[in-house]
Amino acid sequence: MRIHLLAIDLDGTLLSSAKRVSDATATAVRDARHRGGVHVVLATARPPRTVMPFYRLLDLDAPMINYNGALVYDPSSDRVLMHRPIPLKTSLRIVHLARQMFPDILISGEILDRWYTDRVDPKHLTETARLCKPDQVAPIEKWMTQAVTKLLILGQPQKLTQIAAAIYKEYLHQVSVVQIDSDLLQIMHATVSKAQALRVIAGEMGIMRENVMAIGDNANDVGMLTWAGMGVAVANAVPQALAAAKMITDSNDHDGVANAIRKVVFEE
Repeated sequence: MRIHLLAIDLDGTLLSSAKRVSDATATAVRDARHRGGVHVVLATARPPRTVMPFYRLLDLDAPMINYNGALVYDPSSDRVLMHRPIPLKTSLRIVHLARQMFPDILISGEILDRWYTDRVDPKHLTETARLCKPDQVAPIEKWMTQAVTKLLILGQPQKLTQIAAAIYKEYLHQVSVVQIDSDLLQIMHATVSKAQALRVIAGEMGIMRENVMAIGDNANDVGMLTWAGMGVAVANAVPQALAAAKMITDSNDHDGVANAIRKVVFEE
């Protein structure tokens, strides 16, 4: 199998538990691009600003998949190639629903590469919140004036379970809800997925799915692992990802991505 396009999830896959890229993994990814002629795409729930340090470290030049596929951004040309936000009215209604149920719940919105919220609680922080400050802290009606790329609801897990159930009931075909962390709901347009974004990038590059390799670890990676000609799960992946993968590599703390690249791309 000749690989022309490689999509790699970030947290739990490319990054170790310490949120770093090992030297062996960085070398393997650079080799895949420069020696193997492979286009390398980072596919993540993160916004562009927190992906760019890894993009530069790995010397990449392909577009990246952000917000689980709600945004496809090309840093090399500073262009948005695809953007599928939640309509403004839907976002406002979901916020109203969540705050009616639990007034203390935390609400944030990502619009392209900017983060907005009405309050921050150190007890509930996303990975992005640990790295960056909000672009604006203000009442929701002040900043939620356009379609939202990704809506985030944070709080106690039992409250989020009830909110997620209410959102599914009212907005089943309008939004998708991803809950990877127990205290965080990530809400995006219903058509958003890493698989769809990867399909768009492969189509733009004229690459067939059988020449695409995807590596991931979590439920939001299952679609792209299934769609890619070679879907690879790291050993620390959740059961759904392990079941969807055609191959299982070592864990993210044992250079799983590097080992998969050596085995599949370079056939070692």
